[in-house]
Amino acid sequence: MRLLLVEDELEIQTFLKKSLADAGYEVDAACDGKTAEQFAASGEYHVLIVDLGLPDQDGITLILRLRELGVHAPVLILSARRSVDDRVRGLEQGGDDYLTKPFAMAELLARLRNLLKRTNAAGADATRLRVLDLELDLLRREASRSGQVLQLTPQEFVLLEYLCRNAGRVVTRSMILDQVWGMRIQPDTNVVDVHIYRLRGKVDTVGQQPLIRTLRGVGYILNDK
Repeated sequence: MRLLLVEDELEIQTFLKKSLADAGYEVDAACDGKTAEQFAASGEYHVLIVDLGLPDQDGITLILRLRELGVHAPVLILSARRSVDDRVRGLEQGGDDYLTKPFAMAELLARLRNLLKRTNAAGADATRLRVLDLELDLLRREASRSGQVLQLTPQEFVLLEYLCRNAGRVVTRSMILDQVWGMRIQPDTNVVDVHIYRLRGKVDTVGQQPLIRTLRGVGYILNDK
């Protein structure tokens, strides 16, 4: 499961990011509303964790803006604002749950699990991606094709998930580096090409319709037809 954490206090952000990663979540972090909007607009997150006290805008304003943009992922609000009025306002204006600071990590994780359960109950397909005969189980972190489980590394799974979410659209190497590796690798690296080569060898086996296509000098596309 992939989360977006919007928290401007770096000490709290670092703690949360490590704790969430240790719990098995993939986490992207933003320190302000503008950066969070750019991340969330990609539509690739299962839950957003949003602090209300952001440096460039109020967290409620950010949540409302994201809802206007069509971002429907559930939002867990984190805030030092403890009054009943603040909590009600947060829940009425786009938040799905509200946790006040300071908080226990165990409670935050429990609230995340409940949000994901509610989302899954509303639509079980939220935990699966399907492109033709290729299927990804986002909870189990498993991929299969024509019913056969693919033996993917964690990084290969993340890469394939990104391709599936953009099936039928061309994605460039820079886009992949940004979304899959978080730009932690220099743009002139061949890591994307190497991982695509290995992934294609597992997804497009002999006798199957090729799904992963290279557009030389442009990028890659996962066929959806």
